[in-house]
Amino acid sequence: MVEAMGEINTDDKTPLISVVIPTYGREDVLCDSIKSVLAQTYPAFELIVVDQTKNHEQATQDFLDRMAAEKKIQLYQVDWASLPAARNYAIERSHGDIFLFLDDDVELPEGCLAAHAKGFEGRPEVGAIAGRVFDRMKLSESTKPEIEKLPPEAMDPGIAWYHIDLVHTTQPQQVLTARGCNMSFRREIFQEHGLRFDERFQGSAIREESDFCLRVRKTGLIIWYEPEAHLVHLGEATGGCHDISTRSLKYQTTFYHNHFLMALKNLTPNQLVRLSGNLFDCHVLGNPPCNKGGGPVKIISRFGFYMWGFLLACWTLIKPGNRDGRLYSEPVSM
Repeated sequence: MVEAMGEINTDDKTPLISVVIPTYGREDVLCDSIKSVLAQTYPAFELIVVDQTKNHEQATQDFLDRMAAEKKIQLYQVDWASLPAARNYAIERSHGDIFLFLDDDVELPEGCLAAHAKGFEGRPEVGAIAGRVFDRMKLSESTKPEIEKLPPEAMDPGIAWYHIDLVHTTQPQQVLTARGCNMSFRREIFQEHGLRFDERFQGSAIREESDFCLRVRKTGLIIWYEPEAHLVHLGEATGGCHDISTRSLKYQTTFYHNHFLMALKNLTPNQLVRLSGNLFDCHVLGNPPCNKGGGPVKIISRFGFYMWGFLLACWTLIKPGNRDGRLYSEPVSM
């Protein structure tokens, strides 16, 4: 394991931002993402990279080693692969007043870090900032118009997941959750409230950030959408937490497992029923906005994954020995 910590220029009025990039299976795009962060002119930040890749291309490894040796990044290399565990690992080794979580395939415009810091300024009720995400794939394929105000349904945990749009929304407002590739939190969320990401979320780790944000809201703090804190998510087809095909059996199983795990942990019975119904209508039957094709055989197959995912989520919650949600990373005092 290599550790490095850059020289940080800060004062009492400038919050230190710990920028966290978990990475898995990325090469050139990871290097570009790191360069994009280091190019920020915000005066007080540290960059923590938690590397879960077993063997990098030599050029990538040389770049990471050089950045660590020059104390431009803190580099941690671990022998497991779990996005929520990588976040937890970084949290307990960071020094920031604000924790900013990014994916390993992003491009940051100048001012992104400053916009995250500004979102917290003078607003003690804000526990998290959800940044805008210019998703390269979605924007190139979509003709959807811009949105000023999200509909009321976007704050209802039973149905919100089909109404939250942090790609096209243009105005600041309270939101239910953030996108995992561009979200920041106050240090007190982790230190005073003791929250950590649940490492029981599997595979693509979908909904692990939603689960975390729902638990943040239970502290009484709100999640604020700040469109000025924007970046470009490249959406690389391989590597990262998407390193399994959406057609694979593993993806289908973990997709439903993670949705139901989030729901069983955080939702009321009424909200759980409505989420289950929407999940069934969209992802099993294939109705809009999913628009999945296929005849009875495919629907039956998807229903099998749906039920299996529900049962696995129930087992995850009752299985002895992992109820604290820590499966990979070892707890460390902050």
